[in-house]
Amino acid sequence: MMRKKTLIVLLILLFGVLFVQHTVAARKPMTVRVGKGNAKVNYLDGSAQARTSATQPWRELRVGQILRGGDEVEVAKGGRLELVLPDNSVLRFAGGSVFKINAAPDEESPDVDVHLAVGKSWAKVQSAVGVKRKFNISTDNAVAGVRGTVYRVNAEEDKSVLVRVYEGEVEVSGKSPASADRREEIFGKKPVPIEGPKPVAGPKPITMEEWTMLLKAMQQVVIRPDGSADKPRTFTLEEDRDDWVDWNRERDEKLKPKPWGRW
Repeated sequence: MMRKKTLIVLLILLFGVLFVQHTVAARKPMTVRVGKGNAKVNYLDGSAQARTSATQPWRELRVGQILRGGDEVEVAKGGRLELVLPDNSVLRFAGGSVFKINAAPDEESPDVDVHLAVGKSWAKVQSAVGVKRKFNISTDNAVAGVRGTVYRVNAEEDKSVLVRVYEGEVEVSGKSPASADRREEIFGKKPVPIEGPKPVAGPKPITMEEWTMLLKAMQQVVIRPDGSADKPRTFTLEEDRDDWVDWNRERDEKLKPKPWGRW
């Protein structure tokens, strides 16, 4: 009889412990691990380096490594770098390119934003039905946003830009950068002595020329260093061809999904 009572007490205590554990587990908040957006190094010819911020050291890139939003990248002269995004969109950069990944796609947002300081870029964007997102390559004085699939942006040392579209449509917008005087006014400069009580001209309003245009397949626009743009025009495959373009076309063809074979 005593053993039976002891067994009953033990069973009650066991069920009590299990109930408490279940209650605590039910109250514990669920944590979901969210990625920070990424782009994988899929191809690298030559060398390239990256850093997470201006205060961090540079690290050499290798095929298979991951770049994330906020990373700055330099591709060595003569090199070539190909990045693949989670949706299989592709970004490529020629040697001498310097760029920053402002945003890469993750579970929270599919947007892509890359700032190209100097160099050549090529984008092949995968489109998904029903998915709205931004896919921008910006320079110091222009932004090229995808409405299509294949385009390229060249950012030159003198701040001029070339945008060429191969498939789909790309919306290009920009504005004239501030003049040297205006930049000094924004960032500040050391005061200088003024000789005598001479009148000083007051500040003049700075007008910024803003523009937006839509480029279609086989159209291009050239943006001058001052931010103004030429009239868009069509271009031919013959005038466009060079080693950089030929290589990108070969890579695009190689990465194209293969059709199912016959059983």
